[in-house]
Amino acid sequence: MNEITQAGIGGKAALYARVSSERQADKDLSIPAQLKALRDFASRRGWSVHAEYVDEARSARSADRPRFQEMIAAARQKNAPFQYILVWKLSRFARNREDSIIYKKLLRKHGVEVVSINEQIDDSPSGKLLEGIIEVIDEFYSANLSHDTIRGMKENARRGFLNGSTPPYGFKKLKVRVGNHDKYKLVPDEMEGPVLRRMFKLCLENKGAKEIARVLNAEGLRTRRGGLWEVNAIHYILRNETATGALIFNRVHKNSVKAVERPADQTIRVQNAHPAVIDRATYEKAQKVIASRSHKVVHPRTLGSQYLLSGLVVCRCGAHMAGCAAKSSRFFYYGCHNRVRRGLAACQAKLINRDRLEQAVIGRLKERVLTDENLGQLVRLVNAEINEGRAEVDEQVLEKDTQIAVLNGRLDKLYAALETGRFDMDDLAPRVKDLRAQIEALKAARVGLELQQMTKELRYSAADIERYSQDMRRVLENGSLFERKAFLREWVKRVTIDRPGGGTIEYALPLVGEKKTAAPKPRATVRTMRFYL
Repeated sequence: MNEITQAGIGGKAALYARVSSERQADKDLSIPAQLKALRDFASRRGWSVHAEYVDEARSARSADRPRFQEMIAAARQKNAPFQYILVWKLSRFARNREDSIIYKKLLRKHGVEVVSINEQIDDSPSGKLLEGIIEVIDEFYSANLSHDTIRGMKENARRGFLNGSTPPYGFKKLKVRVGNHDKYKLVPDEMEGPVLRRMFKLCLENKGAKEIARVLNAEGLRTRRGGLWEVNAIHYILRNETATGALIFNRVHKNSVKAVERPADQTIRVQNAHPAVIDRATYEKAQKVIASRSHKVVHPRTLGSQYLLSGLVVCRCGAHMAGCAAKSSRFFYYGCHNRVRRGLAACQAKLINRDRLEQAVIGRLKERVLTDENLGQLVRLVNAEINEGRAEVDEQVLEKDTQIAVLNGRLDKLYAALETGRFDMDDLAPRVKDLRAQIEALKAARVGLELQQMTKELRYSAADIERYSQDMRRVLENGSLFERKAFLREWVKRVTIDRPGGGTIEYALPLVGEKKTAAPKPRATVRTMRFYL
């Protein structure tokens, strides 16, 4: 019998019971069974029960448990209403070693002891050692159980079943009986499915997320919760591959700092796991349209323009030249914005026929930029940039390692101070939490740098660049207006009309193609060349 139970006659106790979702079926650990055992223990010791705190379906790996926090807050009052917290086992209190140390130290400061009714631990050095061993074993068990749970969920996903998450827009859950268990499959929702198809149709009509939201709201269509559509929701739904019948699980890891993309080999991806609302070809086309409209490719103000060089053409007076129509939109021109707003006194530049200007610029670019000499130089620029980038990433990784080591050192000092009682717990616990969050953020950043380093292993040959050159010519000649706009803005900086018969094109060597996302943009010097109308 430990010293607490012998000296506590007449005291007051709080009872804490918890069961995690993966163990609820275990009758020996049910909430009623725990509470009955705790009441009997308190009665035998002559303790009155002040309150009972219960967290159902809550994991002890985290201290973010409502009733647990309520109990801790009560114990921290100036005159704590109870002297003991009774738990069925220490694993019910916490399975995280750090949380266990912090909260037990905090409770002792306020005169409250945690008592396990099934683990007889006293205040002797050997008793404290035993307590630490039990906590370490509980933490290992919890981590191992989590690993087993994730493994089971992965297998469930491989079989095409949903793992309890909310169905994505356009789908609903269908209960399926498999053996003695209920499983769930995704099936198209009769109400949401047509709206989802409507979104993709509008997207393929080159409408952006903002315009799609405006159309849906104007048509009286609402979100699942009855609200108005917004840009972020539209964009997320259009990018969700689940619409094609694919089931994706374990793609993102959500830690205390942010969501981190997992490596591809850890992600479960099952094609044709459920009926598709959007066919694969339509989905892929939509992704290309979304990519072509990205603000990283095309400035938002130029997306709606029907003029290929919108936003790029500058008059000799320094003002931009905007597209304009004449004679009931039968003729189209580029006109100086300064002249349009202020008249001939500000600028006397004449209107320039749209087709004539665009054809002159495109022809000059194909003739002068996509040459063998430029392609060879581009190979050298890209490979030099890759080598430089690798050195920079190595330096950043080393910097992150140093920062993590420093923060771990500070954390160790706080734990040491915690054990000796030199610091006030009210200030120490938030500091420990903050340091752990910083360390996790740095680790996530380091993983990102390592992934970036992997992409920099690529090298580009003349054959690669030649293929890109062919792609460029194809886009310039046969691409849609949006494709041509997005492409030009990758490398054409400005088109200046500096005299009545022509002007100057400022450009940098382009790099596009299948490997574009893996290659850094070369730091090419901006060049100029003349063109004539």
